[in-house]
Amino acid sequence: MAPETVGMVGVATMLLLMILRVPIAVALGSVSLAGIAYMLGTGPMLGAAREMTFDFVTKWELSAIPLFILMGAISFHTGLAASIYHAARLWLSRLPGGLAVATNFSSAGFAAASGSSLATAAAMSRLAIPEMLRAGYHPGLASGVVAAAGTLGSLIPPSILLILYGMFAEQPIGQLLLAGVLPGILTAVIYAAMIVIRCARNKELAPPVTEHVTMREKVQALGSVWPLPLLILAVIGAIYTGIATATEAAAIGCIAALFIAGAMRRLTRKILADSIIETLRSTAMIFFIALGATLFTRFLALSGMPEMIAGFADFAGGNPWLLLIIVAVIYIILGMFLDPLGLLLLTLPIFLPLFEATGFSLIWFGIIVVKFIEISLITPPLGLNAFVVKGAVGKAIELNTIFKGLTWFFVAELFVVLLLCLFPAIVLFLPEMAN
Repeated sequence: MAPETVGMVGVATMLLLMILRVPIAVALGSVSLAGIAYMLGTGPMLGAAREMTFDFVTKWELSAIPLFILMGAISFHTGLAASIYHAARLWLSRLPGGLAVATNFSSAGFAAASGSSLATAAAMSRLAIPEMLRAGYHPGLASGVVAAAGTLGSLIPPSILLILYGMFAEQPIGQLLLAGVLPGILTAVIYAAMIVIRCARNKELAPPVTEHVTMREKVQALGSVWPLPLLILAVIGAIYTGIATATEAAAIGCIAALFIAGAMRRLTRKILADSIIETLRSTAMIFFIALGATLFTRFLALSGMPEMIAGFADFAGGNPWLLLIIVAVIYIILGMFLDPLGLLLLTLPIFLPLFEATGFSLIWFGIIVVKFIEISLITPPLGLNAFVVKGAVGKAIELNTIFKGLTWFFVAELFVVLLLCLFPAIVLFLPEMAN
């Protein structure tokens, strides 16, 4: 069997295993090892598995992942998400759709601490949706804004997806994290503008809030919010100023989270233990999937698939934008069935050679890939963020109502992607300034 045929059979087998709900790490690793053994023999396969596993887990840059996860876990368990939502609600509730706008921006803030879309959606579902439903908000808007704003965890630093992208694409992780800042803020602002315009035109979506809040209460609420901006500035500022690498910034953020939680007298032994256990579980899952993806990359390279796929660019007639549209469609379709991490690590070995050949900036392409993954998280029938929200609200809101509420956010995401394509400087401005 020709190596290219082995590669195609391997990809098809792996997708079949995923459809059968085999864990993605097992599907990636088993198919890769079997394919390498078929092409080179058992001895080289065992050697590749030993060598690549050791090389991967000893990469210094990867130590940022457990540190960022621990920072987010401490932030969540010490109630920072609840504090920022409370303050945003008091300051923004008088706007049309103000509670939804508050949910949007507080989700962006919590995403900057957690680095996870699913964790952000789960946390904000419990905090914000009951509040909006009690205020008479349409269930589609209440659930849709949480599911959509949760996706900002994939983009706003510290993003686990961007760290892994940087590892596989061999791009500076610090620059990638900085590149996600402005697109993340832009997405949150466009979400907010869309909510305000819709709610101003249709009062039934979000009845005006009649609660009277004094300026003193608003200012007092800000007193409990200061830790989160401080935490974000500690991480992004360390990277931007060049005083720390992404890994060192993760350590700074982790220490800052511990210090802030201790200063606020919220850090207990139970919270610390729960945060460490959550970090260990999440890190183990991420590393197992990443190891499978590393082996999959070697398998594809041996099969000659990257060279064959690079010829796919000819199908686009040499037009890089047509190629980008094709890749976007593939990401959105696959994202309906795969989790974000698995989707990223499955597709990078296939798509990176294509975009290296077209001359696109791989920093810019990393942000675009994450945007595609964000869109897939809210796309029916299997947008994972919608299911996270459904799991949190139970029978209070139907799944089809959540997906209907996500329609306008889907349109907003497409608009953001269009802006990033037309104006790449939105992505590249901060990384270039930091050089």
